[in-house]
Formats: sequence, structure tokens, C-alpha cells
Amino acid sequence: MRVFVTGGTGLIGPRLIRRLKSRGDDVTLLSRQADAWERVGQDVTVVAGDPTQPGEWQDTVAECDAVVHLAGTNLFAKRWNAEFKQSIRDSRVNGTRNVVDAIAKSPKRADGSPKPLVSASAIGYYGPRGNEEVTEDSPPGTDFMASVCVDWEAAAKVAESAGARVTMIRTGIVHDPLGGALMPLKIPFKLGVGGPVGMALNPKDWGKQYWSWIHHADEIGIILLALDNADANGPINATAPNPVTNKEFAKAFGKALKRPAFAPVPAIALRLLLGEVADVITTGARVQPKKALALGYQFRYPEIEAALKDICGER
Repeated sequence: MRVFVTGGTGLIGPRLIRRLKSRGDDVTLLSRQADAWERVGQDVTVVAGDPTQPGEWQDTVAECDAVVHLAGTNLFAKRWNAEFKQSIRDSRVNGTRNVVDAIAKSPKRADGSPKPLVSASAIGYYGPRGNEEVTEDSPPGTDFMASVCVDWEAAAKVAESAGARVTMIRTGIVHDPLGGALMPLKIPFKLGVGGPVGMALNPKDWGKQYWSWIHHADEIGIILLALDNADANGPINATAPNPVTNKEFAKAFGKALKRPAFAPVPAIALRLLLGEVADVITTGARVQPKKALALGYQFRYPEIEAALKDICGER
């Protein structure tokens, strides 16, 4: 199978490409970077282009059997301001529209089956939900990230009307030693001053917000499930089946790093350090991967302690 990938040089992309290549798939990577093939460390076909801009790269999509669309501005790249928040939205929504326009030119495979589009999304779709358990059937939230995810997914769904099969991967907090939400938390834990993150005024409530997380291996596993399974349609939550509170995460993270994890981190401190993006860490939702489990996916890392032990042991 020839797979067209955007966002292939990000956090998850290189790992996904290695998995695709290991099972015999051909990969065509869209990138603005001339050295993209070196960054992913694999034998791939690199097409120059920017997914947020229409271009000749769109013609290449017609030659592929499937599309995995991961491109989007890194939420943790800089402090949020109005300009950067617009970049977050545009990189996701406009990029998806251009990918869908390309698929619409050739929405079927050579055998006549629908061409799958696996498009990234996020559990930010649900907004902060406290202790409420949410699944793919739950309604969206009302904050900034929820509105971005709603528009992002709406752009992807347009490919269905062209005849493609569309899956949106609502990703949780990806635990990966190479980046993501773990990076701003690792330093204080390494220094022995890590602990639960406070989101409320009352310290007794600190660390009670839920973190719906996923090990990078399971993130890739669910993307491949969406790519290969003809019954995978619509949103799929890419989160482990055992979400934990932030306090439980801090305890497991400290144990994996062999560091104490009892020093609470006030939410205001993270706000001062990171800006508005700190809300991604200090709020949460209790998300269940209902559809992935129904489709038969078996998690390699369903429990937080084993996941963090594996990640903290990686080099």
C-alpha cells in the first residue's frame, strides 16, 4: 500500500513511518523541509509542499492508496497569543481542507474501495469535563481547543461526500520521551520538585483533574487500525482505557524517574511559565477509547506505570 503522510517529521510521524515501512508499505511524505527523509530516517519519497497552501503536491495524493494527515502547529512551540492561536487553527483547518480537496480528485483505490483518510484530531474536542466519563458519542466543549477540533473534524468529514472513508483520531496526552506534554514537566521532576498540578484554588483539590493519556506505541497502533480496518469511521479516541488523575500520573512519573513526586505545582506557576497552553496540562477529561476497543484494538500499555517505566527507560 502506498501511503501519503503529512506531518511526518513531527512527534509521531517518524515512528509511524518506520512502522509503515517495516510492514512493507511505501510512504510518500509531504514536507516543507529539504532534509525530511533524513529526519525520518527511512527510505521515503519526499514531495515538497505546504499542506496549508494548495500546490502540485495535491496531484501526488491521487497516486496513493491512503492518506494519514498529521500536520499541525505544535501547541507547545511557543507561548500563546492571538497570532499563534490563529496559526494553530489555520494549520489544522486549512491544511485539512487542502488534503481533502486533493483526495476528492481521486477518492477511490484501484480496486474501487474508498480511499481512507486518517486525520488527526484531539481530545481537546471535549473541553474540560471534570470527573465525567466521555466517549466518542459525547458532545464537544466550548473552549478554544474544542472549537478548533470541531472545525478541524468538519473539514475532514467533507472527504466522505467525495467517496472516501474518513477517521478522525482524537488523541490524548501522548507519552513520548522525544517531546509533547512530558517535556515541560520532566525538569522539575528530575530536580526532585515535581508533583501534582493544581487547577483549583483549594490545594486539597490539586491533582484531581483527569489525564487521558496514551503511549506512543498505542497511538501508532490506533492510527494503523484506522488505516486498515474498513469499519473504522468517524471519531476514534486514541487514549488508554485507564485514564488517571494528575495526582496518580505524578506518582507514577516520579516512580519511573526514581524521584519524589510530592511537591504540588500551582496552576498559576505553569501559567506564568507556559502561558495559556498550560490549560492543556491543568485541565482534563476522563476519556474512554470506546470505538477502538469495539474494533478489537488491544493496548500494549493500558496502565500508566508500565507505560512511563517503558518511556523513561528509552534512549
